[in-house]
Order: sequence, then structure tokens, then C-alpha cells
Amino acid sequence: MAAPASPRSKMAAGRPRPVAAEGGGGGGRCGRCPCGGRRPEPGAKPCWPSWRGLRTLSGGRGNGDRPRESFTIFSVLPAMDRKQKQTEKARPYGLLKPTALGKIPGRFQLHQEALPHLPVPPLQQTLDRYLLALQPIISEEELTHTQELVAEFRKPGGVGERLQKGLERRARKTENWLSDWWLKTAYLEYRLPVVVHSSPGVVLPKQDFLDRQGQLRFAARLIEGILDFKAMIDNETLPVEYMGGRPLCMNQYYQILSSCRIPGPKRDSIVNYAKGKKQSRHITVVHNFQFFELDVYNSDGSPLTTDQLFIQLEKIWNTSLQTNKEPIGILTTNHRNSWAKAYNNLLKDKTNKESVRTIEKSICTVCLDAPMPRVSDDIYKSRVAAQMLHGGGSRWNSGNRWFDKTLQFIIAEDGSCGLVYEHAPSEGPPIVALLDHIVEYTKKPELVRSPMIPLPMPKKLRFNITPEIKTDIEKAKQNLNIMVEDLDVKVSVFHQFGKTFPKSEKISPDAFIQLALQLAYYRMYGHACATYESASLRMFRLGRTDTIRSTSVASLQFVQSMDSPDKPDQEKVDLLRRATQAHREYTDMAIRGNAIDRHLLGLKLQAIEDLVSMPELFMDTAYAVAMHFNLSTSQVPAKTDCVMCFGPVVPDGYGVCYNPMDEHINFAISAFNSCADTNAPRLAHYLEKALLDMRSLLQSTPRSKL
Repeated sequence: MAAPASPRSKMAAGRPRPVAAEGGGGGGRCGRCPCGGRRPEPGAKPCWPSWRGLRTLSGGRGNGDRPRESFTIFSVLPAMDRKQKQTEKARPYGLLKPTALGKIPGRFQLHQEALPHLPVPPLQQTLDRYLLALQPIISEEELTHTQELVAEFRKPGGVGERLQKGLERRARKTENWLSDWWLKTAYLEYRLPVVVHSSPGVVLPKQDFLDRQGQLRFAARLIEGILDFKAMIDNETLPVEYMGGRPLCMNQYYQILSSCRIPGPKRDSIVNYAKGKKQSRHITVVHNFQFFELDVYNSDGSPLTTDQLFIQLEKIWNTSLQTNKEPIGILTTNHRNSWAKAYNNLLKDKTNKESVRTIEKSICTVCLDAPMPRVSDDIYKSRVAAQMLHGGGSRWNSGNRWFDKTLQFIIAEDGSCGLVYEHAPSEGPPIVALLDHIVEYTKKPELVRSPMIPLPMPKKLRFNITPEIKTDIEKAKQNLNIMVEDLDVKVSVFHQFGKTFPKSEKISPDAFIQLALQLAYYRMYGHACATYESASLRMFRLGRTDTIRSTSVASLQFVQSMDSPDKPDQEKVDLLRRATQAHREYTDMAIRGNAIDRHLLGLKLQAIEDLVSMPELFMDTAYAVAMHFNLSTSQVPAKTDCVMCFGPVVPDGYGVCYNPMDEHINFAISAFNSCADTNAPRLAHYLEKALLDMRSLLQSTPRSKL
């Protein structure tokens, strides 16, 4: 990313300046909608049925031009006629289920071609909203200076209009004017390690394995669940998701299996082996740092059953008992440029090249981990989160990974389990949908017992470790251990209430939690900060994400008033409702392609592409402030009682992920130990207090109309 100044670095003078978060505008709502009861436009359908499915969900990670992703998603509904859809919306949403038993060739392509193109927002609208987003996070003097730069940028016939016309031309010529740029700048050109800095982890509920056989049988069921989901993708029978009655882009589902990231000296690439005549028929299994190729289909094309998979996993376990092997997978944890050099060294050897290609082509990776060191129950989940993110360091399970692989499922001997995923091919919704499907699948009774047909021995992948590769491994170990020691992750369960309470107050649960985060941060630091939450652009073909800026003028007004003894409670409640409403409206605006962050990024990249001098607007201190996200947040509303976790996106920031269940909320908060100003347990404490104080305020004050 050719940026004049790294948004991940601390601000030059004084305290690190936070960035504003966005709230937004959307269409009308009906009286039953938690958005506050605005009336719908004439002829518009009531929004309440689609509201109940609305959720935001996490994904990846970011710096100022590549922020952490929390995604606005909606519950999954199969493709059906209008009458059936209306009937279905009244029912509880079920798991993903195939809409047809057989293959439906061409269905995916037809669906994709029917989706609208991502619009380029009006220039003047974005510039006005940019100035509004800056108000809570910069001084009046800084704002006055930025207003002058914006006035120059927006002049008729000026640089802004020229860049806008370039973007509009690009939009006419491409499927999606943003998607290729976003993939490159947000992921493939991002040079920090994917571990901690990009790839999210997911902590699943602890399994009650009684022995090694229990671990391997659970792994076998999990693999069978993956293959069950894969069949829907292969047959193009995966149900189309809907948002507010509009179909969503399903492309990301077709990118997450049989794909892998490949390191490059300046830019990485993604390979996908899911298409074509020679599709992947194997997964990679890792145990004690040793990699195996496990074919998961019989000769007739049918997937292996749990019993068959269990037998194969036992063979792998029994032939990988040595614990002194070089952790070749730890190379994937390094800085991308360093890993690219090591990758080229590794592939000079023919055997190594064949082994690496086998990993890259596999459907996914299953990591059979050694047990974690025993810890007390109160920090157990936090330790599991760290295991999912980075494996615990070179002495533990970090070498039992291939972090470039899109999907890695992790199952430890002690029952801790989850996954880590490489973020470039997909946001969080497809990952969570797959995860929910697998978890439900593992709970089903095993109905079919397969005949014990002899199966070939899974192939062990060999690596020839030269002195140069050995040196690369040692360097990667050192760098990883520094990262592991620096990351503090706190997983907590807020038991006092879940999403049911804000819903009962006709408030969006996500907006309520985001506002509690604003209050917690303000109480800790005495000022607002730039907060990132991302909204899905999957209403549009190849849509990825845009930013919901949760810090707004309305949120700042509320947090400033909350602890003021001069403000009556009724006024505080009104400000709370206005702030959550502003967040809801910004979310509506963002999912319709009208937020500001990706548009501003597009204008900046257009200037680079046109080889014109970088406009002053993007060299301004306020722009750096706006892109320095001290709070990087994501909501991951899974059916499974799990929590996603990820590292901060700036050195002096926090990563905050949450999964609101009906009666509790799972939180994962991360910070860097190297920053004296941040503390994950402390933020968790202030967040819990903020949630309770906001509930008390609402319960003690009669509801009033805004």
C-alpha cells in the first residue's frame, strides 16, 4: 500500500490520535423495527422481518486503508419464490441445507450475473460525510484546516472530480471497481505476518475427550462435516443468502476450500484448486510438526465415512510419534518478505516442492495438537484463543500449522479446539456458516457404518532440511516467540444479559455493544477514538466490505453525558437512543455502498494509478488520524457458542470481537504488551461496567420518543 505514512504507526506528536467511526443513513423503517420506528417510504415493505436476521460478523484485519472486518450479514435463507420466502421469514432460521439433491450446473454463475454492480458514491456526499466523521476525533483547528483541503479537492473541474470520473470509468469496465484493489492493498501487499496481524482464530466449546481415540473420532466427524458442506459447494446447491429480501453474492463460499496463499517478495498471490478437472481429493493432517496427505474420497467418488477417517487418522498418529522433527510450518509465521525468500529456498528441492504443493492443493488442514499447558479455569479460554491465533510459540503448537492455508481446523488432545483462517479469500460469514454446519453435523448420530475395505496408508510429506532452511526456521522461531510474548488476549463471557435485552428496548444489539465500547474507551482515556466495524457489500457482485465508523458526533455526546451529574437520566437515555440510531443508520448506508472509507481509498488509488501527485487531502494529519483505528471491532454472531479473536491493527490499539447469544455475550479482547497505554483485561472490565450501566439507565427511565 503506497501510503505517505503508515497508519499502523503511532501518531507523531502527543497521544496517538484515534479515528472516527461511522454511523449512517438508510431507508425508512416500520414501527416494529428496532431502528426507532421511522415510517417506511410509500410502497416499501416493513423492515422488521429482515431486521431479525441482521447481524454483524467478523473477519479480518486491517490498518487504516485495510481495517479489521466486522461484517453486517443476514440469516441464511434458501432460494425460493416470493410467497415461500414470506412464509419462511416467520420461522426460526435453520442450518444451511441443500435446495436440491443433485448437481445444478451453472446455477452459481447465473446468480452472480444477476447481482448489481457496486456503485461509486457521489463525491460531494462522501466529502461531507468525511468531515462529519472527523468531528469527534480531531480539534477544531485541525478540522478547519481539513475543511480548506476538502474545499480545494471538491472544486468544479478540480482534482477530486477528475479522480471521481476515473473511478466511474473503472466501475463501467469491471465487475467490481473495488474488489481487485481491496484484495491487493488489504491482504496480498500487506507485509506483516498473517499470524496475529491478519488471520482470525475461532475458539469452539471444549470437547470432553476421554482419550486419544475420542480426539481422533471427533476429528473424523469434523472432516466428514467439512465434506458434507463441500458437496453443496461442488454441486452448486448451496442456499443463496438474503439481506432485506435482496440476494447476496455467494462468491466467497467458492474460494475458501482448496485454496492457499503463496508468498511473494512484494505481493502474495492466492491459488484455488477447487475448479477444473483435477479437483482436490485430499486434506492435509499435521501431527507433531509432521504433514500427511489424507485422501478423503473413495475410488467411486463417495466421501470417506467417520469410521474410515478414524482408521486413517490412527495410522497418521502412530507413524508420527517422534517429537524432535523440524517445525517446517513455522516458516509461514514470518514477515511476508522473509517468508517469500525462505519459500524460494525451500522449493529448490524437488521433494520439498512436491510436499508444499500437496499442502497448497489440499481441501483444508486439520491440526492434531499436543495438549496445552494446564491453566486455571478463569484463563483457560484466553489460552485457547492464543493457541488458535498463533499456536503458543515454537515450544508448543506453532509448528503444527501451515498459516498460508485458508482453513485450518485445530483439535488438541485436551479437548480444546477451533480454527484459524487466512483472510484474503473471504470474510467471516462463509467461515462461520461452515463452522455452524460442521458443529451441528458432529452432533448427529452416526447412522452408516462402512464396510472395512482396506485403505492405502496416508502419504507422509517429506522435507529435506538444508542448513539454509534450518537457519530460516530458527529466525522464524525467534520472530514468532516475540509476537507470542507481545500479544495479550482476554476471553470473557458477559453473563448478565445477551442480545435479548437490547432487542426488548427496540435497540440493535450490535449498536448497543458498540456504544458500550465507546463508553468504556472514553472512561479509560478521556477522549473518543477511531473505531472500525465493517459492513458487508455482498449485495453487490464480488462485494467485500466497507467501514461502519462507530464513533460519531452522537456517540461522543452520549459518552460525555453518561457520567455527568448535571445531566438528567432522561436526557442521557435520549442521547443513548440517538447514538444507537446513528449507528444503525450508518450501517444501512454502508451496506448499500454509500459509506466513505472505500470511496476515499478508491480516489487515492486512482491518483496513484493515474500517476498524478497525491492530493493534499490524503497527506493531511486528519486523514492519518481517521485511519488509525485504536478500536478494531467485529461482531461474529454464530449459532455455535464460540468466539472469534484477532490482534489489534495498530500498536496502541485493541482488537475486540464478540458473539452475542440470547442471554450472554462472548468477548475476545486483544492488546500488545509492548504498549504501556493498552491493557486487555482492563478494557474488558470497563466494557462490562459500561454494559451494566447502560442497562440500568434504560431500566430506570421511562421510554420516551426521540
